[in-house]
Amino acid sequence: MAEASGTPLRRKAAGLLGSPFIGMSPWIVFSLFVGPGRFEWAVVIALTISIALVVVSRLVEPGGSMKILEVSDVAFFAVLAVIGALASPGTHRWLETYAGEVSNIALTAIAFGSMAVRKPFTLQYAREQVDPALWDSPVFLRTNYMITGAWGLAFLVAAIAGAFGDLVLHDPNNIWTGWIIQVLAIVAALRFTAWYPEVVRARAHGGPQRLPLAGLLLPLAGLLVPIGIAVLVFDGQLWWLGVALIVVGVGLTRLLKQQSDRDATGTAAAGPDAPPG
Repeated sequence: MAEASGTPLRRKAAGLLGSPFIGMSPWIVFSLFVGPGRFEWAVVIALTISIALVVVSRLVEPGGSMKILEVSDVAFFAVLAVIGALASPGTHRWLETYAGEVSNIALTAIAFGSMAVRKPFTLQYAREQVDPALWDSPVFLRTNYMITGAWGLAFLVAAIAGAFGDLVLHDPNNIWTGWIIQVLAIVAALRFTAWYPEVVRARAHGGPQRLPLAGLLLPLAGLLVPIGIAVLVFDGQLWWLGVALIVVGVGLTRLLKQQSDRDATGTAAAGPDAPPG
């Protein structure tokens, strides 16, 4: 890695590590894959990703500061690994069932807790992408509060969905509560993270003041097609819903793509080098 200093490879690695999504990836992987018979593998994978992110981050940016998520990643999954190794059979079964909700609740607490102490966790990532003179800009700070809040809501939705599947449906592998709803929530937050700063930049450069929602909703509409296919494959009793999702997904994607292209044309004058907040 040291040999990549100043090269496109190192800059690309720094760009990837500069995304809050990367910092949350161990939690996302864990919450989606943990379940009966998969607890140990989920913990090992999440902890491995967490340690790898810290090591690579230090190699790419030797003088960089540790981020809230990096520390939380390693600490949470290291503790969970120890608890899992020492747990009684009953506790182990409980962890297999509810650890996904625990991780989502922990991330929700980190997101809203960081906002409560006026240090939304996305700030540490966003500040690496902009001039230090902009760090205390009200618009920049407000943008990060919005993005951090979006992630907090996404993980809250994922926690509620998982809890509903476990406590009400008694089915931790339910395709809707265990996968579809949680994936949609994460994709929505991920898209909002990319979409909202673009809206702020466009407004700062005299672009339309209305929210171009088509650009935000387009990836979610695109997901309706694979979701419909998954329903057809894994839930044959709801084949009609799978077909409906595919048809609606194709039609809605086409309409939103047309609207998104019109919005992009209307905001083309916005400067690409403007600050993200």
